[in-house]
Formats: sequence, C-alpha cells, structure tokens
Amino acid sequence: MILLPAIEGFLLGGGLIVAIGAQNAFILRQGLIRQHVFILCLLAAVFDALLIVLGVAGMGALIQSKPGLLFYVTLGGALFLAVYAIIAARRALFPVGLQALESGAGNLTRAVTILVGFTFLNPHVYLDTIVLLGGVSSQYSGSLRIAFAFGAAISSFVWFFSLGYGAKVLAPLFARPSAWRLLDGFIALVMATLAITLLFRLFG
Repeated sequence: MILLPAIEGFLLGGGLIVAIGAQNAFILRQGLIRQHVFILCLLAAVFDALLIVLGVAGMGALIQSKPGLLFYVTLGGALFLAVYAIIAARRALFPVGLQALESGAGNLTRAVTILVGFTFLNPHVYLDTIVLLGGVSSQYSGSLRIAFAFGAAISSFVWFFSLGYGAKVLAPLFARPSAWRLLDGFIALVMATLAITLLFRLFG
C-alpha cells in the first residue's frame, strides 16, 4: 500500500524535473567537463528535496485545516498536469537538440552560486515542488504522504546524478532531436496518466 504513493511521487517528481531547463543544462555542462560534479548534483537534489518537503508539509497542513480546498487543489493539479502533458507532447512533435557548452563554471564557489540562482530564482521550481507536489500529496495522510514525498525526492537524486555522471554518454545522444522526442513523449504520457488518475479519484 505504501509503495503506490512512493511510485506516484517518483513518477510525478521525475516527470517535472526532467524537462529541459537552465538547471539541467548547467549540470550537464559541468558533467561534460567533469568539474565539481558530485557536489553540484548533491546540492541540486538536496535543494529539490527540501522544497518538496516544505510543499508536502505546508500544503498538506493547510488543506487539512480547510478540507474544501482539496477539491480545488486536486482539480488544479490535474489541469496543470494536463497542460504540462500537452506542452511535452508539443516538444516531442517539434524537438530540438540540447547543445551543452564545452565550458563550465570553473571555481566551486561560482558554480554553487550559479546553481543556487538557477534553482531558487526560477519561479517554476516553486510551482512544481511546493504548489503541485504539495497539493497532490494532500490526497494522502500520515505515512502515505511521507512515502509520496520520499518518492518525489528520490527522483531528484536519481535524475541529477544520472545527468551529471552520464553526461559524457548522454551528450552525443541528446544532441539529436530524436532523443528529446522520445524523452518528451514519455514525459507527456506520464503527465497525462497522472492527470487522468487525479480526475478519476476526484469524480469517480
């Protein structure tokens, strides 16, 4: 029973974080030149995990105090996921290759500063972790909610370390639009499935 919310959290968190963005491109660049890969991957994952915990704890507590919000939060989450699925599907239809630059941040302090900026100055990170993941987690309580948060947090660790240390292998592959087409197609499928699942729970 506890495994299902963990899997849902993992898939939802993973689907959100895999989307192409400045944070992912930066980790990929650093992985290509093998500079500060471990610490940057670790920090990126920890930052995401902290935001996920804040979202799950805060939104869960708020919705428990106002049960009527659950309907609207769940509906909003489902609609957001549906839109996200459409956007990912569009990217899959019109893919572009991600070209990682052959230069990195060099100094560790500068690299960490850039990562902090990419993470906390990006408004989408708050929508994804605190609002969306926190809202979706409100359908669970107790240990099930913890399992959901754990699954979502683990997806961040898996993704960032895979991206950072797999950069040398992934870079030639993801320079081709066809690779992003497959990845974005998978993201669209996952997001659409989760949106339908939420709507089924809400109205079924």
